[in-house]
Amino acid sequence: MFVYSVKSSKLKLVALILVVVAAVTALVLLTRGNKPAVKSGSIRLSAANAAERLAFLSQFGWQVSEDPIEVTEVIIPAEFDKTYQKYNEIQKAQSLDLRKYSGKRVKRWTYEVKNYPGYENKSGIVQANLLIYEGSVIGGDICSLELNGFLHGFDFPAYLQPSTQFSTVPQQPTALKQ
Repeated sequence: MFVYSVKSSKLKLVALILVVVAAVTALVLLTRGNKPAVKSGSIRLSAANAAERLAFLSQFGWQVSEDPIEVTEVIIPAEFDKTYQKYNEIQKAQSLDLRKYSGKRVKRWTYEVKNYPGYENKSGIVQANLLIYEGSVIGGDICSLELNGFLHGFDFPAYLQPSTQFSTVPQQPTALKQ
């Protein structure tokens, strides 16, 4: 049997523990940045392909065009101005948070909404925007392109249709300021 002992001062031991804690904390923070903002629950956030993007919107009751109107890259700003802060409040209300993606390059997929109450026969007026990062929805909205239009989260507007199958009641649309 071989026994080896090492003498160490308390100061060296505390320094070693602090270095290990700092390394573990840095590792946790670096790996968390690539996760979707919302934990997987009853809403599926997968959006890696066209079928998943359409399925995401249909979870809220939206019927949209199969082909996107536009696909573009967007950089989430590192610092949010007033407009982005207001937009992020809409995201937070639907359990998403764009601050986790500050400085990241994401794709925005825009689809025509075909079944918005009161706009069913107006082509291209109401759109769904999905912000996608690494195959997951990290944000988005439903908006009207009309003058004095609206912008709100993904929830179907229950206040316009009293008999709804959704358990969450969305807020009324936020009017767009010109």
